[in-house]
Amino acid sequence: MKSLQIKKYGEIKDSLSINEIEKPSVKSNQILVEVKAASLNPIDYKMAQGHLKELLTLDLPVTIGFDVSGVVVEKGADVSDFKIGDEIYSRVPQEEMGTVAEFVAISADKVAKKPENISFEEASGLPLTGITAIQALEKAGIKEDDRILIHAGSGGVGSFAIQYAKAKGAIVYTTTSSKNVDWVKALGADRVIDYKEEDYKEVANNLDIVFDTLGDDYTFDAFEIVKEGGVVTSIVGPPDEESAKIMGIKDYKLPEELSKLAKEKSVAYKHTWMQPNAAQLKGIKTMVEEGDIKPTVDLIYDFKDGIDAYEYLATGRAEGKVIISLS
Repeated sequence: MKSLQIKKYGEIKDSLSINEIEKPSVKSNQILVEVKAASLNPIDYKMAQGHLKELLTLDLPVTIGFDVSGVVVEKGADVSDFKIGDEIYSRVPQEEMGTVAEFVAISADKVAKKPENISFEEASGLPLTGITAIQALEKAGIKEDDRILIHAGSGGVGSFAIQYAKAKGAIVYTTTSSKNVDWVKALGADRVIDYKEEDYKEVANNLDIVFDTLGDDYTFDAFEIVKEGGVVTSIVGPPDEESAKIMGIKDYKLPEELSKLAKEKSVAYKHTWMQPNAAQLKGIKTMVEEGDIKPTVDLIYDFKDGIDAYEYLATGRAEGKVIISLS
């Protein structure tokens, strides 16, 4: 079968290639999925560039991709929740990475049936971003009438988070660039801040929650605008103790500057290292079918153009998800 693989670390065009590899066989707890679509995420190309090799060890060459939608074509002896022909979607675990391929074997407990009212391409764009947003916002304890700032509202996680927060009854502020203001507004945000024209710290302050999707100075600046006793929840800032444990970092302490900022305003700092979760995928399925969540797709590429798709994603100009279709 054909697959898009990381052959070496480096620039995207040099590190990726389409290769012929052996079709995977299924273990007793797995299903074999004929891939119809795979969505791309920044973690994919960052791995290819070698930026995460200290954290994630890869045995190169290795097939790229974590998000998938497709059809069950085979199942292991212990699998009872799925039957041949079921349409599914998943964010596969690290050890089963490799969704940009014609087939992928996935642990059945990491899979859910895809929403019935959307395409395979749309469905493939939901797992990683959706689960990440849900885990980060639930960790922050989001509830009705909370005032929340979601950074980068036009990104994959941001666009899902806006819709999820609105479904929870929150009052949503978000940042984006000028060209995406109307698009992000249509997702339901109460106040869209064009960061090229406005200082978000002047518009959004005394917030219950700040959702940091950008990292660096944005993580630390969040403490300026969150209210006393509020929550800063991040997916890119330094780990908290819980995330550090999941990531296998021993004897970890929160950086002193971050710890000091949190104590000064009694702010809770939460970090999410996303874990695949079939129950949350089932929840997303329901929300999509009921109209609370709409997939956000920017461009769909053919499998043969997969390397171009990753180069486009790396420009940072995507409005929503970038998808590779194998239908």
